[in-house]
Amino acid sequence: MSEGSSGLRWGVERRLRFIEFRLYWEGGINRGDIIGFFGVSVPQASKDLNQYQELAPGNMAYDKSEKRYFAADTFQPRFLTPEPDQYLSQLRQIAEKDKTVDETWLSNLPNVDCLPIPHRRIDPEVLRTILSAVRNRGAIEIHYQSMNPNRPDPVWREISPHALASDGFRWHVRAYCHIDRKFKDFLLSRCLDCRKAGEAKAAARDDQMWHTIFIVKLMPNPALSKSQQAIIASDYAMDNLVIDIPIRKSFLYYFKKRLRLDIADKGDCPEEAPVVIANRYEFEKTLQEAYL
Repeated sequence: MSEGSSGLRWGVERRLRFIEFRLYWEGGINRGDIIGFFGVSVPQASKDLNQYQELAPGNMAYDKSEKRYFAADTFQPRFLTPEPDQYLSQLRQIAEKDKTVDETWLSNLPNVDCLPIPHRRIDPEVLRTILSAVRNRGAIEIHYQSMNPNRPDPVWREISPHALASDGFRWHVRAYCHIDRKFKDFLLSRCLDCRKAGEAKAAARDDQMWHTIFIVKLMPNPALSKSQQAIIASDYAMDNLVIDIPIRKSFLYYFKKRLRLDIADKGDCPEEAPVVIANRYEFEKTLQEAYL
């Protein structure tokens, strides 16, 4: 078997990381946890726990009454770097009953719930056809329902897709529109049907807004108190009250909406827009260019 970065066999190192994960995030572990998750024998689980104690001395203590190992006060991670985002991501997937999750190291879960986001229906055959066109650099026709008042009903339109994109709530196909003669985003959920239409009429490399990165500089809203600005800077891991966020130019509109940056100057509640754009002039100019 291949060896991991620690020089241990991959399977062994993975079980040791599992032990450490449970100790750090859930406070304890026993042999049954290892046996149940990895399907190893009782002797192997005992060996894994003993090996962990040898390689990370002082990290766990055994409670005879509960027959369980607990994280010691002197615990220091040895095999993993604790990542809150990783833990919370797994927790969110479990809370949302995400059927795509096939493995999680979480067991002793806290009470948790997540704000439900309405599901966007996407036709699987439409997605399959679009993916094929992206891979094979082909064009397709989509029966698309836009929100354009000049197109109140679905129309067939030819596009040359080259990528998929998510704004965090919705999935789009990034494509060259043969009607408007420019690269645009089309919501997958509004593609009612599609069919192949020959070769692509534009190359992916020509989509400058997709390939060009713009650095958005965020800072705390100056209308907040100094203390509030400081906590916002801490929230967003800012350096000297500024953080640089590299974003594709084609994503700028969604970024602005997602962080509510469009309401920063509206109303008298700066706490509703805790961050603002420091390089706003350049941002707005670039955003305007992206949608000409």
